Amino acid sequence: MSQRVKIKALLQSQQTDIDVTVKGWVRAFRSNRFIALNDGSTNNNIQIVVDFENTDPALLKRITVGAALSVAGKLVASQGKGQNVEVIATDIEILGDSDPEKYPIQPKKHSLEFLRENAHLRFRTSTFGAIFRVRNSLAFAVHQFFQERGFVYLHTPVITASDAEGAGETFHVTNFDLDDIPKTDTGEIDFKQDFFGRPTNLTVSGQLEGELGAMALSDVYTFGPTFRAENSNTTRHLAEFWMIEPEVAFNSLDDNMDLAEEMLKYVIKYALDKNADDIEFLTERLAEEEKQKPQNERSEMTLLEKLQFCLTHDFERLTYTEAIEILKESPPNKKKKFQYPIEGWGTDLQSEHERYLVEKHFKKPVILTDYPKEIKAFYMRQNDDGKTVGAMDILFPGIGEIIGGSAREERLDKLEQRMDEMNIPKDELWWYLDTRRFGSCPHAGFGLGFERLVLFVTGMGNIRDVIPFPRFPKNAEF
Repeated sequence: MSQRVKIKALLQSQQTDIDVTVKGWVRAFRSNRFIALNDGSTNNNIQIVVDFENTDPALLKRITVGAALSVAGKLVASQGKGQNVEVIATDIEILGDSDPEKYPIQPKKHSLEFLRENAHLRFRTSTFGAIFRVRNSLAFAVHQFFQERGFVYLHTPVITASDAEGAGETFHVTNFDLDDIPKTDTGEIDFKQDFFGRPTNLTVSGQLEGELGAMALSDVYTFGPTFRAENSNTTRHLAEFWMIEPEVAFNSLDDNMDLAEEMLKYVIKYALDKNADDIEFLTERLAEEEKQKPQNERSEMTLLEKLQFCLTHDFERLTYTEAIEILKESPPNKKKKFQYPIEGWGTDLQSEHERYLVEKHFKKPVILTDYPKEIKAFYMRQNDDGKTVGAMDILFPGIGEIIGGSAREERLDKLEQRMDEMNIPKDELWWYLDTRRFGSCPHAGFGLGFERLVLFVTGMGNIRDVIPFPRFPKNAEF
């Protein structure tokens, strides 16, 4: 038997009339003669032509949707439509049977909710095969982008005693017996008896530790899991997700914006080049979905157009203050069409405002800078006006904010003052403050929620569909 060849390679093959071995799972079996076989290397199936008259009937009965097969045969030019080549089977081996009565992923349209409930099998559908091949390419492209530019990949801790965002929405880490938690004389939990001797939680961000690395290695990035215990069931939130967080010594806010724009364009272009078939399939899938929506809710751009839109335009850069003026005077605000009306400076922008700026006003991706300090984190560099900080958010069509970042506050006195104002305990972050005591320098960084990027590039509507096994309130299955 010849060595196994992947289906993607066979479909691209220029050779015919050669002996091949192919292995995969049955997507469909028509007329007891044509098997659609898929091995995950591509969304496209290869057609296996079965010699019905000379094949054991007992074997034919076992060729059902979901079964795993090994097929030896001859690769020939296809007689039918839809494929250039097909395999005339000479030997079929069942590697794994599938019960057709119980196998949930039948060759028909399934709802995304149903597939979430069967996340262990949803990889076998065309939609999720495409999504996770695109996700793979985007992850690779992120690493390649930073490695080509001399960045050091830093693994920051998953277990930490700090809450970088200060929101308190963290998952606690403990090895206490929850039925017998030790208490102090005053009745409080005695964390000195816990595994780490203090309260700890799963990380919400690798940023603070990333900054420590940047203060010696200059250019670092993290790419790892982060956790938020926010009790949210929206299509945009997960309890466990992946974050990409570069931190760069000596970079200004402008440098930070340049890096973020360059990175987004690089990884999107990589996926377009590497996964053209998958993105074409997802574009068609989204177009079908859009037809079900009312006319006024349909997107003006196809998925492919949205991706090209981000590659072909320089991102528009403006301050938060300028954006507020545009939004205040905008037709939807004046006609009270916004769900959250813009009343004036200091308003926290919502997705509807961000999308208006991108899709209607500028018609290009937007980078907003210099937000009010009251709505931003303690570590962002304070501007000379005393009201704003050197923050930046990148806004994309259909999704709103995709990246958030800032110049970091490198001045010890300013940082301590801000921490006092926000009631952030300085004694717990003594190590972070040390970087401002010993050789501090201007630096900047940003965070990109990886699933948000995958959501954008695949055109999916729910973030639970772009991570293999989603974690959200009341759900930690699989």
